[in-house]
Amino acid sequence: MELIDGKKIAESIKKEIAIEVERMKDKGGKVPHLAAILVGEDPASQTYVNSKSKACHEVGFDSSTYRFPADVSEKELLETVEFINNDPEIDGLIVQLPLPKHIDPQKVIQQIRPEKDVDGFHPVNVGRMTIGLPAYIS
Repeated sequence: MELIDGKKIAESIKKEIAIEVERMKDKGGKVPHLAAILVGEDPASQTYVNSKSKACHEVGFDSSTYRFPADVSEKELLETVEFINNDPEIDGLIVQLPLPKHIDPQKVIQQIRPEKDVDGFHPVNVGRMTIGLPAYIS
């Protein structure tokens, strides 16, 4: 049996992505940008979002985090998702789950444009994955 070194594989993938980002920049292309939405003060969620931001910077992506208190209104959260949807500088979005009980996570997920849905939770992307199509629409 062959032992798989996950850390070594991850580092190799990160290097490949970083090289590709440099090529994009050298050709005058846009640097990929990931946005994350974080609601509340859950330490595990904060750690996860921070690790995504760190990974972005390691490969040359831009990243931004939109932080909200746990009592943010669903309306404000949906408006922020729509703002990110309409921002041509942002290529992908993750909404850190779970959300507080007063916010319907399905409404938030469905508000994300499928082409910016990095987690693949939007119904369009779930359907595409289910029938074997690429989940990321480009």
